[in-house]
Amino acid sequence: MADVMAESETDVAVIGGGPAGLHAALVLARGGLSVVLLDESDTLGGQYYKRRAEQLAAAFGDFRPRGTELIRQVRAAGVVCRTGTLVWGAEDAGRTLFTSDVHTGALGRLSTRATLAATGAYERSLPFPGWTLPGVVTPGFALHLATMDRVPVGSRVVLAGTGPFLLPVACALLEVGARIEALIELNHPYRPRASVIGGALRQPARLAEAARYLLTLARHGVRVEQGSRVLAAYGDTQVTAVDIGHEDGSVRRLETDALCVGFGFRPSTELPRLLGCRTEPDPTGTEQLPVVDADGATSVDGLYVAGDCAGIAGVHAAGVRGQLAAHAILRRLAPGRAPVRVAGLRRRARALDRFAALADRLYPMPATADIPDATQVCRCESVSAGEIRQAAATGWNDLHGTKAATRAGMGPCQGRECGHIVAALAGRGEAECFAARMPIRPLPMAATVEGQDVR
Repeated sequence: MADVMAESETDVAVIGGGPAGLHAALVLARGGLSVVLLDESDTLGGQYYKRRAEQLAAAFGDFRPRGTELIRQVRAAGVVCRTGTLVWGAEDAGRTLFTSDVHTGALGRLSTRATLAATGAYERSLPFPGWTLPGVVTPGFALHLATMDRVPVGSRVVLAGTGPFLLPVACALLEVGARIEALIELNHPYRPRASVIGGALRQPARLAEAARYLLTLARHGVRVEQGSRVLAAYGDTQVTAVDIGHEDGSVRRLETDALCVGFGFRPSTELPRLLGCRTEPDPTGTEQLPVVDADGATSVDGLYVAGDCAGIAGVHAAGVRGQLAAHAILRRLAPGRAPVRVAGLRRRARALDRFAALADRLYPMPATADIPDATQVCRCESVSAGEIRQAAATGWNDLHGTKAATRAGMGPCQGRECGHIVAALAGRGEAECFAARMPIRPLPMAATVEGQDVR
């Protein structure tokens, strides 16, 4: 296959065009290095700096103009931006990257002196009865429709799960005319407690941001119901009702035409793990994170990780982490061009890491042991919780044996949706995960077997 790959080389490859990757690429290019920025999407910006379609931008304005300016600066600095490009594999400590054009399937090989993985995160879902019904979506999907397309995901919406992300989603839905039937928060983050007040006061900007969201919800008569959770969703061809369980044991049924359920985010760590980075469980005990130093360097020489891929900490931390990693790469590859002092960036990163730790305490993840046996866990392969438990109970099935026996995690998402649930149900702990293998994402068969363009 090597002889049909289009080959190129660069000083630094940055994988991921979100806030971390953009900030890093800008620092690197301004430092005089050749930089290739690769992103699977057709546009730069990631999920935070998403770009509206031209017609919608003309009608409603630019979405987050700061992102537009950052992207302009990146291109102006000479960064080669390869959008619509999937990085599906790597070798030689990340100095060789294998790519594929997402539209044609054309393969490529990129040689690089250093690689920065800024691959971001994806939403965390937890199965419950009825979660596969049409109309049951993640909060991120609802936010995308509301902000990019100015379309509400439904006229009557229930938001549920846990995490601060639910607040801006609710406000965006209200802005486009949806009615929020309920905002169901699993934990109690908005009850003042002495153990967290001090930490919150040290982050006045984030505190003010949360206050603005809560005030907007209050003006629209939306109350955050803390200590409650979705038990089940009902409907035939569309979700029509949802059961809400409360701490006192009572259950309330709400009619709705859209249910958005999410439990924060999971870091996208497949590439660092594929390259053999040392990992350890994150503070919540639910994920395996690459072990990095203060500048994002991993245990693999020449490989760096920045942004939510190194641990969920939000957009502000992602930008700072990206800059720190870029400065470290400059010191490594072009020491004469890296006179910038980074003490201020490191202080900022530590402060934002403390805020992320506070969020972990305020929004802990729920246990997964109570998922009913009949509930579908792996939607790609239609595998239920009971089938996973039964396979794990054979005694000889470790996590990968359970995967092989049930096919859970073998579908197009490659376990990104269900892997942590399969691990928990198999009694292996949510921090254990499926091994990362090439291709990291599915490829067209013709590209992998024949090495030809797919048109």
